[in-house]
Amino acid sequence: MYRLNRNIKQKLSSLFKLTFLIAMCLLLFSGCKKLYNLPDEKEYLSGKIDYSNKIIEPVIGRWNLHGGINIDNSSLPLKFEIVNARYGDGRPVTDIFQVRPTYVWIAAYDGLETSLEEIEAKRKIEDHPIFEVRESGEFILWPSATNELLEPRPSDSSNLAQDTRFFDLKISNTGGEIILKDFQLRPWREREYYPDNDINHYTGEVRRDPRDPFNPNRRDYIRPWLDNVIGANTLKSLVSNDDKKDAVVYIRRFEGGNGHNLRFKVLDTDSVPMNPALFNETKWEEMVHGFNMEITDEYVQYDVAYPIPLVSALNTKYASGGNAHANIRYSRRGFGGDLTTGAFGVDFRIYRPGDWEIVFHFKNDNPKFEDE
Repeated sequence: MYRLNRNIKQKLSSLFKLTFLIAMCLLLFSGCKKLYNLPDEKEYLSGKIDYSNKIIEPVIGRWNLHGGINIDNSSLPLKFEIVNARYGDGRPVTDIFQVRPTYVWIAAYDGLETSLEEIEAKRKIEDHPIFEVRESGEFILWPSATNELLEPRPSDSSNLAQDTRFFDLKISNTGGEIILKDFQLRPWREREYYPDNDINHYTGEVRRDPRDPFNPNRRDYIRPWLDNVIGANTLKSLVSNDDKKDAVVYIRRFEGGNGHNLRFKVLDTDSVPMNPALFNETKWEEMVHGFNMEITDEYVQYDVAYPIPLVSALNTKYASGGNAHANIRYSRRGFGGDLTTGAFGVDFRIYRPGDWEIVFHFKNDNPKFEDE
């Protein structure tokens, strides 16, 4: 027992001496560092930091992120700063630094919210420059940008240097700083919804028919998908393609709403609204993440929060792949008494708040609802 206690005391003594020695070394090193003014250890900043694409082409009025940075093992955090913003002819650029209020999420949207109030409680208004670089090195053009605040690319489709915004990016940490030169910002003018093939992306006006671009009386249309929609007169499947447009879609504002309405409507060949009751297989309650659904003889309407979808990267029962989905369905008895289902719809997005309607217009023939 005596030998055992003696061994323990010896081990404790050795451990104490070792601890004391380490502490003295640390103290001595610290004193030497102060005495000889040794520099702090610097972070690593690679001279090969770069972006995969320095041409930024966002659509004004939407949430736009542009990434693609390769930091090449540089130490984090990095500080980013936009410098030397100028046009190609040397004029200074200042419009991108205008500060405007914009929505930011403060809690996660999941698509399970049961009221507009619950959605709004998950976001707030913050002031941000309409274009800025984030701590991650991503560039963002906020939805608060408009054509009036940020002049889009020329409507004549020219791409001259004097119309292009250039800027450099200063990147730094305690290891130093580097400047990446000659980023380009070439914004597209606002397009408030998608699909937007009915809009001329340069002028913002109605787009001409691509099959007859010089005819002022012909235009392009948003085309719905059609599945087993049989014409009441032709008894043939209706189509909507480059050659024939039995049905088209309008996404447009309407008057008389409460400022946050979304309405679905179907027009017949006489442009008369069709009763939503005809579309007896449609799950109207799952059409969009909306509230206070109202079904009339002419349309179905909801109170909604914009944009739609609220979060493009999140899949919910109302949206997937970055799009919301209008899916209108109806059934009837075919030959032999079998139940047959027809359907049509469009994948869509709406970026600006307001009162909007999505209208399906059957131009050449109406769907057949009667049983065979």
